[in-house]
Amino acid sequence: MLRKILIAEDFDSYSIGIEKTISEQANVKIVDKTYYCDDAILKLRAALSKNDPYDLLITDLSFASDYREQELEGGEDLINLIKQEQPNLKIIVFSIENRYHKINHLFEKYKINAFVTKGRDDIKDLKKAIEAIKENKSYISDDNKISKSNLFELTEYDINLLKLLAKGFTQKEVENYLKKEKITPNSESSIEKKLALLRITFNAKDTKHLLSLAVELGII
Repeated sequence: MLRKILIAEDFDSYSIGIEKTISEQANVKIVDKTYYCDDAILKLRAALSKNDPYDLLITDLSFASDYREQELEGGEDLINLIKQEQPNLKIIVFSIENRYHKINHLFEKYKINAFVTKGRDDIKDLKKAIEAIKENKSYISDDNKISKSNLFELTEYDINLLKLLAKGFTQKEVENYLKKEKITPNSESSIEKKLALLRITFNAKDTKHLLSLAVELGII
C-alpha cells in the first residue's frame, strides 16, 4: 500500500499534475512536495527517524539551479543516498531523460521501480507506474524501449574504443594505446573492422555519426 508519498520536483506545473494524479489513487493519506533534493533527503530522513517512513518517492533527475547552494546535484544523487538508508523505498523517476542506457543504469544500480518520461501522455504513464508498483511490478514508459538489442551487444572493449575516439584519439593513437595497455585486439585492421561493425549495428553513416549516436544513447 502506498500511504505516504514524497514528490521532489522543481516545477509547479509538473508537481501539481503529479499531486493531482496521486490524489486520485485510493489509500494515499499523505502527499508532501519539495523543490530541492537537499530538502527531500531531510524529509525522508526525518520520516525514517520517526518510524513513519515514506512509501514512495517520485523525483526528477535534473533540478534548475538558483540562489540556493545544494549539496545534492540532482535526482540521481538523492536516489543514491536514500537507497543506502532506506533500501526498500519505492521510487518513480519522472524525467525528460530518454536514453535507454541511462534509464537502464537507474534500474540496475539503484533498483528503481518505475521510469516515466515527461511529455505526451506522461500523466497516463504515471498512473500506470503507480498501479504497477502497487502490484510489486516495475514500469517503464513505452517510448523508452529503444535500441535495447544494440546496447546489449556492446562489450567493454567496444565502449572503451568509442570513448577513446570521442576524446579525439586518432585510430593510430587508439592502436598505440591498446598495445601499451596490452588490450586485444589492437591491430589497425582489427580496430577498423570493429568500427565498421559498430557503424552497421547503429546504422551510422560514418565514425563521427557513430560517436554522436553513442553520446545520444548515453553510452559514452
